[in-house]
Formats: sequence, structure tokens, C-alpha cells
Amino acid sequence: MADRFYATGKRKKAVARVWITPGTGKVMVNEIDADQYFGTIFQNSRIERPFQVTNTAEQYDVVATLKGGGKSAQVDALAHGISKALLEVGGDYRGALKRSGLLTRDPRNKERKKYGQKGARAKFQFSKR
Repeated sequence: MADRFYATGKRKKAVARVWITPGTGKVMVNEIDADQYFGTIFQNSRIERPFQVTNTAEQYDVVATLKGGGKSAQVDALAHGISKALLEVGGDYRGALKRSGLLTRDPRNKERKKYGQKGARAKFQFSKR
């Protein structure tokens, strides 16, 4: 059995390459501790959600490389990657992860700006006179 499990998580333009190994629950992001990288408390709970759902809190260490997007999208990409990596560990986690919506890749993305317009949907101001 392998001692490292790999998965890729995505959200908007953010891509998380995630490796999990049996350990003490330490999360490293781009060679920095996750608390220092993200900073706020609500994001920490979003990172730990896959472990809480599968009752594997503080059983795996996470090493992740994040690229693209903003911090919020990167947190969601990291949670998606952790969830997919937990599937590699054991298939019995699939039901719990799927019910909590952690395996679904969020398809929402920024809509492109259209030509002849100010933005994706905003038009230039119209004046009758």
C-alpha cells in the first residue's frame, strides 16, 4: 500500500495539487503553514471539513501546491483536492464525502467580457438626448 496519496482539486482558476500522508494533521501550503498562508479562521474550518466528514481528523498530513485564483477559491480547491485524495486512501469515504458535496467540482467561473459592452453583462450608459 502506498504511503502518499495524490489528487488535484479545482475551483474557478485555482488549482490545488494535494499529497496526503499518514501523520498528525499538519497542513502545508506552498511550503508555508496553512494558517500563515490563508490567515483567517473560517478558511481553516473549510480545509478541515473533509477530515471531519470522514472522521479522520489529525490522521493525515497535507502538503499542497496552489496556483491561480484568489485565496477563497484556493481554499475551496484545497478542500476539493483533499476530498479526492481521501478517496485514494479508501473507498468507504465516498458516500460521506458525496453527501456533503465535497467531491463536486464547482463549475461557476467568471463570465467573459463581451465586445461592444462595458463588461460581461453591463452595457455602456445610454442617453436619449
